[in-house]
Amino acid sequence: MRAESSIFVSKKYSGAHLPWYTIYPTIQEFSSEVGAHTYEQWLRSLETDDAVSLYLHIPFCRSMCWYCGFPTSITRLDTLIINYLAGLREEIRVVAEQTPQALPVRDVHFGGGSPTIMPPADFLSLMELLRGCFALENAANIAIEVDPRTFTTDMAEALEKAGVNRASVGVQSFDPIVQKAINRVQSEAQVMTAVENLRLHGVGRINFDLMFGLPYQTVQSCRQSALLAIAMRPDRLAVFAYSHVPSYRKNQRLIDRSALPDLAARAEQASVMADTLVAAGYVQIGLDHFALPHDELALAHRTGRLRRNSLGYSAETRQTVIGFGASAIGRCREGYVQNELTQSFYNRPIASGHLATSRGYRLTIEDRVRAAIIEQLMCYLEADVPAICTAHGFDPIHLRSSAKQLDILAEDGIVDVDDGLIRVRQECRFALRGVAAAFDAFLGRPSL
Repeated sequence: MRAESSIFVSKKYSGAHLPWYTIYPTIQEFSSEVGAHTYEQWLRSLETDDAVSLYLHIPFCRSMCWYCGFPTSITRLDTLIINYLAGLREEIRVVAEQTPQALPVRDVHFGGGSPTIMPPADFLSLMELLRGCFALENAANIAIEVDPRTFTTDMAEALEKAGVNRASVGVQSFDPIVQKAINRVQSEAQVMTAVENLRLHGVGRINFDLMFGLPYQTVQSCRQSALLAIAMRPDRLAVFAYSHVPSYRKNQRLIDRSALPDLAARAEQASVMADTLVAAGYVQIGLDHFALPHDELALAHRTGRLRRNSLGYSAETRQTVIGFGASAIGRCREGYVQNELTQSFYNRPIASGHLATSRGYRLTIEDRVRAAIIEQLMCYLEADVPAICTAHGFDPIHLRSSAKQLDILAEDGIVDVDDGLIRVRQECRFALRGVAAAFDAFLGRPSL
């Protein structure tokens, strides 16, 4: 595809307005019609032998990264964190009372924020409570997000004692000019020390987060960041595109908009990072992930078990995700739920012994069909629409509007469609969200 055509397609299909499709329908469709009472019923209907995943949200950081798109609280005081953890522990107890006894757990993920800034003793106490309320399997995946600027040896020791076996390290960029522009200054040595500390304490599976499209970022600095990351040999990397939406995230207003790369530069940055990682032996997965061939994400991709959920790409196939903490999202067979967004509102029902669920969404058959198509596209860059419809007993005639959008995508050279089988062209991977959007029944179509 010629450079000018690539830019044209980027403008049409890769805008910041498009969802990332980690879940479908997206949270914009959640409502208070699905609340605590509904979630309580869903939890009670879980099967005792149906393994679930747990997600615990720790929304605290020591400083604000200006690019960040997540709700976090900035604090230098452990008191605020400790008080929040008290509420989190109470929520775990409340939820456990609604679920079948000894519900098996195969995956636990601590996200944020920066969960590793909590006191190590409190982390161990939290893990002990989880093991007391749920039946964590011996081979359970226990993962945590790590900020190398605040990661300590004491915390590394706590992770080892708790059985944590995967860590996601926030890097974003190794370029000091870019780091200063996004208010996240961390040296290569700090990242290396954190990685060595994790591996020394038994956390052998390491993820890195990198970004492109940041202020003052260049193709060369993107290549250099990828090379420095490769030298530390993480098992997988996520290479995210920065979305500048200052109207939604006030902290992004601190970023110099004039220093952001244009669409052509962003496309070149994404390409050079992908090429560098693939040349180093990483397998490109979905929209923005890369994994070594032995990593479980690469294995899941090869065997058709790759999934897309609220955390991004995953090898887990559990249907149920129980979310704990302010704003945490959960998923049951019947639909999605989300906790109260702010910490103050989150604590109120918990203190009274009730679930903190504030809104959610009950899935219809059509939602499930569209979600399955979107997930297949996001994971494998292809989807067999007739086969998915047949599996759900769904009449594809209800997807007529999607078919019209696919015709436009095909005309623009983004996809090939053969008797209902949709394939996204490899060179148009960057437009993947635009292809998925063709099946989003709720998205207001951009003018084309």
